Amino acid sequence: MFETTGIRSFTQLKASNSLTIEDLRHRCGHEGALTGMVMADGPAPVENAGHLWMEGKTLVHLRADQDRPTHMPRGPAKRTGPGFLNPAMAPARTRSVLLLADALEHDWLVKPGHDLRALDALCATGVRVRRWRNEIPTEHQERLRISANDLDEVALEWLKKTHERYPPEAQLSHALEDDRYERLPSGGMHNGLFIMQNDARISLMESAYQWVDLDPFGSPVNFLDAAIQGLSRVAFLEVTATDTAALTGSSASSQQRRYGAKGIVDSYAHDDAVRVLLGLIATTAARHDRCIEPVLSLFDGHHVRVSVKVRRSRDGASEVLASMGWRVRQDDGTYRFVQHPEPEHLARSSGPMWVGPLWDAEIAGRMTETKVLQTCFPSEEMLTAHRAMGLEWSEADSEYAQRELRRSVRYIAEAADLMSREHTLYHMDDLPNMAGTGQAPKMEALFEALQSEGHAAARVPDIDPFFVTDAPHDQVVSITQTMLQSSTE
Repeated sequence: MFETTGIRSFTQLKASNSLTIEDLRHRCGHEGALTGMVMADGPAPVENAGHLWMEGKTLVHLRADQDRPTHMPRGPAKRTGPGFLNPAMAPARTRSVLLLADALEHDWLVKPGHDLRALDALCATGVRVRRWRNEIPTEHQERLRISANDLDEVALEWLKKTHERYPPEAQLSHALEDDRYERLPSGGMHNGLFIMQNDARISLMESAYQWVDLDPFGSPVNFLDAAIQGLSRVAFLEVTATDTAALTGSSASSQQRRYGAKGIVDSYAHDDAVRVLLGLIATTAARHDRCIEPVLSLFDGHHVRVSVKVRRSRDGASEVLASMGWRVRQDDGTYRFVQHPEPEHLARSSGPMWVGPLWDAEIAGRMTETKVLQTCFPSEEMLTAHRAMGLEWSEADSEYAQRELRRSVRYIAEAADLMSREHTLYHMDDLPNMAGTGQAPKMEALFEALQSEGHAAARVPDIDPFFVTDAPHDQVVSITQTMLQSSTE
């Protein structure tokens, strides 16, 4: 993402559940389009345009002082500020395109033929919303009403200028709609994108959205209440958190303050981080008489990204504690989930966290490498048109881009079934200690052996070699021992 959410320019605006929209307007000095506000410093886009880049099918103009991105970036952006692109977030944006396209294609969020209102509440320079508009199939675009919001004036100028210079194929003229208070929202329509300049919490609460993306700089904690309140009765919420030190527990004090959780830094820390964030979203939703159903939840390098269905249901909200618990480490190296650990087990427990399913098998199962290339990789005709606009793009660039798109969904479809039901998570590097073998078997061979015994097994997306299975632990150990014993004979 562009690391310009704008909220950093207004650190005096602390999240408070007691703040009303009018309070926020007053504290922001907000009237109309927020004229007269002092935004992040930075030159106008046209004066500082550099390399032309392509993410998915979408052209992105970089700042002149940003190097052309590498095709396999990892970790947080090395530079930040107005107009800087973080290419390491491209896989998350790609999955967002796929999920939104899937919702429109299969009508699991709104009724067939009905409009879907989507908001990127902290859009920065708008790469995500432009990709929604450019890459979701044309037949769904008329139903898709996209709003983009940020507080940073420079970032929004980059969005407007880039979107104007490289317009989407679908030319739309959606009429403005009243907000939930029967007023026209502040902002303007720009070729199929309604662009607003507000504190995110104002935009989240002014209208009811079926789709909200929340991608802040750092922790999303300050925005969750407003995000939940701004959703329609049935909706979809995507949340990014880059404060992984807090979520994993490596920064224990931050984890306690922000997430009310206790962590253990071990092989399960990544999974804990995902579940701690889901737990906070679930309990926040419950306070507003809503419940969640996770669709896709990932630890992706330097950030956690979770995507959940949210629906209004007092009964569902009342049952939230049934999906909350703690992970207790066992003597054999595995774990079990409990509602609350016994006092003598607290030292080897992490939580509270979400202990229910992490994915939706049907939706995640459609996120294949074939689908991502079909949706997000440009045709030769489109590439020719992009090159005519000034894009320098070689065959090697295309090959690398395809690899990155495949990487964004790698292992998801194969693991979808197991991740949507009860399973045990293993780190391959832990197997030698568990089995007393000194080394681990090859992952693919282990999967074949487990499957031959009637069990499911699949690798999960992570920078580390994790896999999940529904096999009992003693069988995983015995199969590992047998495989390595036979390989040495």
